[in-house]
Amino acid sequence: MIITKIFAFTVTIAIFSVSSGMALAAGGGGVLTDPGAMEGKHFHPKGKMPSKFTVQKQNNLRQTMPFDDKRDFEEQKKGFIAAPDFKQIMADAGHVAWDMGSYEWLLQGKDFDSIHPSLQRQAILNMNYGLYEVVPGIYQVRGFDLANISFIKSETGWIVFDPLTAKETAKAALDFVNEKLGKRPVVAVVYSHSHADHFGGVRGVVDEADVESGKVKIIAPIGFMDHAIGENVYAGNAMNRRLFYQYGVLLPRSPFGHVDQSIGKNVAAGNLVLIPPTIVIKKDFEELTVDGVRMIFQNTPGTEAPAEMNTYFPQFKAFWAAENIVATIHNIYTLRGALVRDALEWSKQINVALYKFGQEAEVMFASHSWPRWGNERVQEVMRAQRDTYANLNNGVLHLANQGVTINQVHNVYEVPESLQKQWAARSYHGSVEHNSRAVINRFLGYWDGNPTTLIPLSPEDSAPLYVEMMGGAAKIIAKGKELYDQGKYRHAQEILNKLVYAEPGNQEAKDLLADVFEQIGYQQESPSVRNSFLAAALELRSGIPEGASPKTTGADMVRAMTTELWLDFLAIRLDSKKALGKQFKINLSTPDNGEKFVVELSNATLTSIEGFQADDADLSITINRSDLVQTMMGAMTFDEQISSGKAKLEGSHEPYEQLKTMLVHFDLGFEMMPGTGSADLTPEQKPFEQEGPADTSGG
Repeated sequence: MIITKIFAFTVTIAIFSVSSGMALAAGGGGVLTDPGAMEGKHFHPKGKMPSKFTVQKQNNLRQTMPFDDKRDFEEQKKGFIAAPDFKQIMADAGHVAWDMGSYEWLLQGKDFDSIHPSLQRQAILNMNYGLYEVVPGIYQVRGFDLANISFIKSETGWIVFDPLTAKETAKAALDFVNEKLGKRPVVAVVYSHSHADHFGGVRGVVDEADVESGKVKIIAPIGFMDHAIGENVYAGNAMNRRLFYQYGVLLPRSPFGHVDQSIGKNVAAGNLVLIPPTIVIKKDFEELTVDGVRMIFQNTPGTEAPAEMNTYFPQFKAFWAAENIVATIHNIYTLRGALVRDALEWSKQINVALYKFGQEAEVMFASHSWPRWGNERVQEVMRAQRDTYANLNNGVLHLANQGVTINQVHNVYEVPESLQKQWAARSYHGSVEHNSRAVINRFLGYWDGNPTTLIPLSPEDSAPLYVEMMGGAAKIIAKGKELYDQGKYRHAQEILNKLVYAEPGNQEAKDLLADVFEQIGYQQESPSVRNSFLAAALELRSGIPEGASPKTTGADMVRAMTTELWLDFLAIRLDSKKALGKQFKINLSTPDNGEKFVVELSNATLTSIEGFQADDADLSITINRSDLVQTMMGAMTFDEQISSGKAKLEGSHEPYEQLKTMLVHFDLGFEMMPGTGSADLTPEQKPFEQEGPADTSGG
């Protein structure tokens, strides 16, 4: 069944304040700036400067990494046409959707010991901002969102590739292109893949009426509408909470906080929208000519996204690599949580592109980072990424077949030295550590083969045993300080984590663990890993900051969500304890689209099946799908639908009343680290309102 709902998750913060008294101005929409960033001041009163061990490590990296290879900097600025006279883009709701100026402290020309030198390099490269020419006829606006938006000049207008995350940033990009290159209508939009930063701004560049009339084509790979939401609904609340860590949502933009997101600066916080595609690319290779532009599409399912496609432009000798080949090794496992990807398949699809298009391509550009020019350079980068993904898969399984487990492999597997020396093979978005563990998880699962870890105690239950055997909190804190002073941060976190789980109210322990996390974070090349450690440090010191709330799901996404998926999520929301001893059958029918379902409660479990009606149903509900959507959106309660006559109930109303009381709305503010609890961060919702799925921006 087609699944078409997309997430709409942004964070809105007016004033960020914590119990320590820290207060920072925020632009809203997740833009959290730090006035002291330019002066190198730590944003938190408990924050620590880089230790001598961290400084030493960063200095060693500066001497050993290939910083003399400046080609990326040359390519990053090549083709520059103009930058806008603004750094902020406002959302329609009135908050700041985008603020490139919040990262200007990176451009001081100084080394920050609190940032891995390789990450600082990447963060500076991602400061490109404005309009660029790839080749005559192909243009990009970079630095308006996490992704790039690309414009291909056709006979009468523009073909837009990947219209960003937000309507506001996409519109600003189109307006800027038209200002600098002459106004032209958009004749087609291409979604390269099913992550939100590649389609969410579509209404900023086209009018849906023009799409419906056939005036504007929207092109996407097979499975796009299924996968745009499929991986991020069922565990959406958990994934959104983990997003706080991976994307550093609540970290100020600072040398001690958020510095970059590897494939761009950050995600825009505007209005995420969706218009379904009108042309679906179904074959492995498929050719279309749109308004005089010939395009050869290569479907690459199971790579960076479950639905994704590359594109070759023969007339330009230009290869569009989507998000399959960008200036980083990507996530095989994304820390927000998602199905593990196939590193070998990813490598194979790059290899296909290399031999089908890469032999003649003179430029390669993508939905993130910057282009590479010249056939030799294009092939160099394609081979580096092909070999890195292949080696990751093969090297990890080589070790696994010799008994190396998921809990060991990240300390054993090494990327070949020749690849380590190539910037295009550095692990910014993914890290070697979490990607290597992901490969084992894909093939062998989470168990390491030791029965002790097969049915383990929960951390809160095991931790007191460890604390007791180690001699209590005072001894652990003393040893933790000793390890910290020796620069043995991973050793320190091992014991301090036990203490924090055993004594969640022990602020001294939490502060010391925060200090340890902070130093580990400073040393990370991957911003996702860095953000995770620094976000945990922040919450340990001050608790989960209040004021963060998910944006309500946009109308486009809810309308696109299937009834089946909505019913599946109701089943996840069901509190089984409240359902004990109860059972019922409900027939649900939506006459305007001809759908029929049986919804059954038995054994404290809610199930549904499409295409059937039960002869012995306790209750039959009839409501048009168009009206049901209003309830899913939270615009109208089901009770209001009943009282208005839009929903008709035949039989006993008791199953409906029971179901209302059994549904739980998930709290976005659940603890990631013990003793950091917060008030519920989830806005009040109506009983049958659909909660927003997780953020897929950036993969």
